[in-house]
Amino acid sequence: MEKYKAYVSVANQRVYFQPDVSAWEYEVSLEREYIPIFQNLFEQTNEMENMNFFRSHFRFIPAFYEGFNDDIEIRTKKIYALIHEFTDEETQKFIEELPYFR
Repeated sequence: MEKYKAYVSVANQRVYFQPDVSAWEYEVSLEREYIPIFQNLFEQTNEMENMNFFRSHFRFIPAFYEGFNDDIEIRTKKIYALIHEFTDEETQKFIEELPYFR
């Protein structure tokens, strides 16, 4: 399988194929079929964050009721696990120190 370089921005929830397009945090080398996984996880996280935003405007719904915060954390862990899988050794060591990876 042919590997492609991609540049992942967790902060911006994007995957770039050119390093100069925007700011990114992690460089990964992966097959093309894994790229939609990143995009799907980012889309799901974004949808849940939007739901949290709308829910926050209704005082009668407790913050823990919907469970979106837990789902966002799970997807963030999956994103970091994917980055860990397809990045270099130095970045892998860095990600292993993050609280999300434990």
